[in-house]
Amino acid sequence: MVSAPAAAAPWSRPARVAASAAILVYLAAVVVPPLAGPPPASDLARVLIQPLRPLVGTLALGHGYRFFAPNPGPGHSLRYRVSRPDGSSLAGSLPDATADRPRLLYHRRFMVAEKIAALVPQADAPDDVRQRARGDWLPLVRGVAGQVLERHRGVVVEIELVEHHLPGPEEFGDRPAGESAGAGEGEAPGGDVVVPLGTFTWQDAPGGAGVAR
Repeated sequence: MVSAPAAAAPWSRPARVAASAAILVYLAAVVVPPLAGPPPASDLARVLIQPLRPLVGTLALGHGYRFFAPNPGPGHSLRYRVSRPDGSSLAGSLPDATADRPRLLYHRRFMVAEKIAALVPQADAPDDVRQRARGDWLPLVRGVAGQVLERHRGVVVEIELVEHHLPGPEEFGDRPAGESAGAGEGEAPGGDVVVPLGTFTWQDAPGGAGVAR
């Protein structure tokens, strides 16, 4: 005759309390980081995340889900034109939804463009602010320029930052079908804002791209 398996011993009250506390702390570490960043974030969320930072960092739970919702704002891309030694040229952008495969590559390049966009001041910012910021974003753009020149075997590349306009419903209400929004100063058709970041060449930095002019 087969004997019935022995029943597992019930958890003691202290063990149940400890397990419940661990679960609650873990749930807090999952929920609080998206609420605490990226900005704007509430003061309460910023206070709650402080004791959780060691756990959040160790378990890589610092996800910024609010970056994508509910109102993510305009997106950015880097537009470039490469000149080759034979006189030909080609244009492209980073990221490129049709060419960047796998999808993770598109996302990585998208985040590069967003990182640079976060460092470039608005077009109407004071000159001293723009000059100080240049030291922050220029090394990143120079690195992108070097990669583009190497990939396309180019000698000179022009790079622009493009802020893609997100039209609201009111912008379509009275506009005839097929008609796009007009472009103001510093804007491309459709309302995209274009900021030139410079022209780069190999000659100014051996092993990488440098500012040509």
